[in-house]
Amino acid sequence: MSTLGTRMLIDGALVQSGTHRTYDNINPATEETIGVAPDGDATDVERAIGAARRAFDTTDWSTNVALRRRCLTQLRDALFGAVEELRPLIVAETGSPVRLTYRIQLDEPIRYIDHYIRLLEGYEFESPLPVKEIHGRPTNRIVRREAAGVVAAITPWNYPFYLNICKVAGALAAGCTVVLKPAPDTPSAALALGEIAATHTDIPAGVLNVVTTSDNNVAQILATHPDVDAVTLTGSTATGRRVMAAAADTVKRVTLELGGKSAAVVLDDADLQGILPSLVTGLCAHAGQGCASLTRLLVPRARYDEAVGVVAEALPRVPWGDPTDPANLMGPVVNARQRDSILRYYESARRDGRVVVGGQPQTRFEKGYYVEPTLIADVDPKAPVAQEEIFGPAMVVLPFEDDEDALRIADSTMYGLSGAVFSADLDRAMALARRFRTGTVGVNGGSWFDVESPFGGYKQSGLGREWGVAGLEDFLEVKTIAYPAAG
Repeated sequence: MSTLGTRMLIDGALVQSGTHRTYDNINPATEETIGVAPDGDATDVERAIGAARRAFDTTDWSTNVALRRRCLTQLRDALFGAVEELRPLIVAETGSPVRLTYRIQLDEPIRYIDHYIRLLEGYEFESPLPVKEIHGRPTNRIVRREAAGVVAAITPWNYPFYLNICKVAGALAAGCTVVLKPAPDTPSAALALGEIAATHTDIPAGVLNVVTTSDNNVAQILATHPDVDAVTLTGSTATGRRVMAAAADTVKRVTLELGGKSAAVVLDDADLQGILPSLVTGLCAHAGQGCASLTRLLVPRARYDEAVGVVAEALPRVPWGDPTDPANLMGPVVNARQRDSILRYYESARRDGRVVVGGQPQTRFEKGYYVEPTLIADVDPKAPVAQEEIFGPAMVVLPFEDDEDALRIADSTMYGLSGAVFSADLDRAMALARRFRTGTVGVNGGSWFDVESPFGGYKQSGLGREWGVAGLEDFLEVKTIAYPAAG
C-alpha cells in the first residue's frame, strides 16, 4: 500500500498526533487493515486552528490573488502527478469501484480545480456602484468581496477526495485558510492531499491544515471555536443540524450539503424501457452511497406494474463485487454500521410493503460490507423507506395519478437536494422541473453535475452552494465602502 498520506498537516509541517496515537484504516471490501492514521485530539485541532488564524491574519494569502492562482495550479499538477498512487488508496479505503476513480472519485475533482483557477483570473473582488446622491451628498460606493477567514471543512466518507477538493479549492481560491477534518473511515484521501500540498506547492504554512481523528466530537470543536469564521460540511442532515446548532453561539457562516431522497418522475408519455435501466445503473454506483441519488421512482399508476417489472429485470444485471475489478459498478458500503443500517431498512420494507428483488443479507462474499441491490414496491409514500435516506442501493417505486400528484409526492419529504423528470414533451417536463423544491433537477437525462453549475439543496438538504461562482462566494464576505464624490 502507498506510504502517501500517513501524517497530518499542521502549520506547514507533516506531523503525527501530539499523543502519537493512531487508529486503523479498514478496507470495507476485505475488512483488513490497510494502514493507520494519526488519531488527532483536541490539542491537535487547537494547533491547526491557531495556525490557520495566524496565516489568515499575518500573511497576504487573503489578498494575493496571483499567489492563490499559482498555488492552485501547482496543487492540480502535483495531484495529477500522483494520480496512479492515489487511485488504489482511494479504492482501498472507500470500497469504491476503481472505474469510478476515473471520474468523480479522483480524476474529475483534480480537473475541477481548474474552475477556480479560471475564475480567479477575472473575478472582480472589488466593483463600483454608480455615483448616487445619498442624504443630499453625491456619493461613491465600492462593493468589496473579502475572504471570510478561517474555514473548518468537514467531509464524509462516500466521495472523500472529491469533497475534500470541492471545499478546500473553493475556500483557498477565496483567500480563506482551512482546517480540513475528514471522516474517520476515509483519512488517507485527506492526508494525501495535505502532504502533496505541503511538498509540491507554495501554499504558506498554516493556510491549509489537515487533522484526522477517530473521534467525531472533534467536529464540535471546529464548529464552536471563536477563531473559526466559517464551517462547510457535507454529511447527513442529522449531523448538519448538530453542527449548525454548535456554530450558532459564535454566529459562524455555515454551508451545509446534507441528505437527499431524490425522486425521478417518469411521466405517462415516457419510454420506460429506455429510461429505467439507466436509473438503476445510476442508483447502484458506489452502492447507492450518494446524497443526490435518485432513490424514489415515481411512475403513472397505469404503468406501475410495468415499471416494477423493468426495474426488477435490470437490477440483477448490475455488476457488483470486488471494487478492484474494473467490470464492477458497485462495491461494498463503507463499514459494518452502514451495512447493518441498510439491512434494517430492508426489514422495514418487508413489513411495510414488498421487496421485489434483493433485500436479504448477501451471501456472495465471506468478507466485506456488501449489500444486495434492492427493489421495494407497494409502500405508502409516507413509509420510512420512502421518506428517509437509506444511503444504499435501494430503489422505491411509487405510483402517482397525474402530474400534480407526482409533484406532491416528489416534494413530500424533508429533503430537497435533487430530482429528475422524463417526458416525451420537453415543455411539460420543464414546467414540472421548475416547480420542484430541489436544488438541482435533470430533465430527460440532462446532467447538472458540472463545476460551473451551483450544487446544493432546499429544505433540510442544506444551505449554500458548491461550485459555480456561488461556490467561491460562499467563502466571501461583502463589504460596502462609501466616500464623497468629487465636485
